[in-house]
Amino acid sequence: MKPFQLRLYEDVIAPNHAPVYLPAARRTIYVVRGDVAIEFETGAQHHPAQSAWLGEDDVALIAGSEGATLWRWELMSGDAPTAGEIASAPGASSTLKIAAPIALDPRQRWLMRCDKVQFPPGGVAHTHVHQGPGVRCTLEGEITIETLGASHTHGQGQAWLELGYAPVLAPTTEARDTTFIRCFILPRACRSRSSIRYVHPEDANKNKPQRYHVFGERFITLDAQ
Repeated sequence: MKPFQLRLYEDVIAPNHAPVYLPAARRTIYVVRGDVAIEFETGAQHHPAQSAWLGEDDVALIAGSEGATLWRWELMSGDAPTAGEIASAPGASSTLKIAAPIALDPRQRWLMRCDKVQFPPGGVAHTHVHQGPGVRCTLEGEITIETLGASHTHGQGQAWLELGYAPVLAPTTEARDTTFIRCFILPRACRSRSSIRYVHPEDANKNKPQRYHVFGERFITLDAQ
């Protein structure tokens, strides 16, 4: 196994700000609010709120007339410097939400996936595991993660790591809908397939109230960065 960090930053870029430049990295960018144009080596894409871009290129981020709030995940080597904040000009800033240590087998071939998971009030993700680790962040509502003998509740804007192999039970608040955005690292064999496995056989046939929307997947390599 090889050590990595999966980092999540919140970037805030003022309206019509000058381009913000980021070096190459294995990353996902999710637009929380506003909109942004993302320029990369082979082209450019415009992304409104509630959309995501995945890539490994150097990028330029150009916020629209309302500015942009972004959640940016980056998979870095375990010994890489922690600095990844935007500091190119006044009016652009970033906050490191989490730098989560993970271990990946370099013999395995991996992909990065970004998706959205939505629960109705009181929805529960029954005890389950995944095929790889990932960092989640609550977009709305509140979710409790019960794993490895501990329980933590995550409200709006709060991030957490799930190891994948450690069973998780995840009830959500009764007060309102709950949505989180997820970026995780999976074997390429999981392409276009769910990575969830239920620990208790009786849970497999229970009602699953959560809904999923996959924004994108991208094959990644572990030896380049």
